[in-house]
Amino acid sequence: MSAAARVLLVNPRITSRRRARFPLSLLSLAGALEERGHPCGIIDGNHAASGVEATLCALRRQPHGALGVSVMGGPQVASAIEVSRAVRAEFPALPIIWGGYFPTLYREAALNASYVDFLVRGQGEATLPELLQGLARGASLATVAGLSWKHAGAPIHNPDRPFAPPARRARLPYERLGDPRRYLVPTFLGQRTAAYEAALGCRFRCTFCGVAAMFGGATALPAAARLEADLRYLRDELGADSVQFYDHNFFDREADMVPLLEVLARLQLPWWCYARADALLNLSAASWSLVRASRLRMAYIGAETPNDTMLRAIRKGTRADQTLEVAQLCRRNGVIPELSFMVAPPEDPEGETERTFAFIRRLKSANPESEIIVYVYTPLPAASLPPAGRTRGVPPRDASGAELRFPRTPEEWTARRWVDYACHADAPWVSARLRRRIRDFVTVLHCRFPTQQDARSPPWAKSLLRAAAAWRYRLAIYARPWELAAAKRLVRLADPRVSSL
Repeated sequence: MSAAARVLLVNPRITSRRRARFPLSLLSLAGALEERGHPCGIIDGNHAASGVEATLCALRRQPHGALGVSVMGGPQVASAIEVSRAVRAEFPALPIIWGGYFPTLYREAALNASYVDFLVRGQGEATLPELLQGLARGASLATVAGLSWKHAGAPIHNPDRPFAPPARRARLPYERLGDPRRYLVPTFLGQRTAAYEAALGCRFRCTFCGVAAMFGGATALPAAARLEADLRYLRDELGADSVQFYDHNFFDREADMVPLLEVLARLQLPWWCYARADALLNLSAASWSLVRASRLRMAYIGAETPNDTMLRAIRKGTRADQTLEVAQLCRRNGVIPELSFMVAPPEDPEGETERTFAFIRRLKSANPESEIIVYVYTPLPAASLPPAGRTRGVPPRDASGAELRFPRTPEEWTARRWVDYACHADAPWVSARLRRRIRDFVTVLHCRFPTQQDARSPPWAKSLLRAAAAWRYRLAIYARPWELAAAKRLVRLADPRVSSL
């Protein structure tokens, strides 16, 4: 393989074409590779009629030195397996490299597949070029930090690569996607919403969070000039009228945020982002004035639980009273807080779930516009966390009381129970009764307070849902809401747990 070998990067299908956003990780990788002399192509399975056939056609058209596959946990694992198997069958000598969250968090399972040769763990902008250089020279791969590979069939995991702020000198190569304008989609923010990542990583170390496991408590914010240049390109060249920030944690230290907020206030693009309750509460009045001027519409805030003891155990770093306070603060400043909760933890799942339901009702009283997202608590395996992030609690157990055994191959991760686990939709210790209770509560809640993120349903449909659910919510009668389930089939309101914006 030559030093300038062409690389094909693949984003396996994970969503519908209508919901597809820019594959930001692959665009960042392509930029890094091209700066080092490696030409790149990108196949986005979300926009291809067949991601597998599009990948094979690209490989048939011209020689490539490697295939890079980006893999998230959940439904994308099956798509990644499908394309990797097809490539291995037709191009058996082509190195297949998996990167992204799934191989970073589940390295043993990911590498335990005949169609995967290498794993790039964590950031890939430096690891992938070093791997390609080592393959081209036939050199030892033992010094490539962040790489997992096989030697004589045995897995080898090189040391992690230290976090490094993005060193991008130019904008992302959007032109590699064909027509990038097709990734601008209608949302409640605007008719042509773009996805963008400014800050990378998060300096907090929540034990349940894949970001903390992947970046080890590090974060990097962009230069204000870089942010402004990129957003001006999206607005003025591509026609974006709003932005969804896929930052792991947009709001960090106030002094670092002010220049970024000034940029957003100048550009006047309605936006959505991830945030923390404590960070928003610590902003000064002057900074909140900038937030209002910048047209921030919604902030996704991980509330997690009203149990302060549990918040400390998972190293969240916030308190339940801050969740209530930030909901009220957002209301005063015209920002919709999108608050996510994790119910049914392994310890006292039913009791914690009921306490969370009661707390959600308090939140809705404090700020009726609060968006509420309810997930099932599904902790990462201890082996996925850095040593500093592991807790000494009792390992999670399944419904029979046996210690939970996580999948050992990518194929096992495609089973419905593990896709649900990865998507925080279910857990092995959740009883059938509790599963119904959660589903019924969420049905009543989301009908009584239809999401504002739905850009398609007419106002009359949302009014219908609100009226139908009013008595159940007022009396806290959630069981068997058959009439609401039927109404939801008629209205088909978007579910933020699945699609967010």
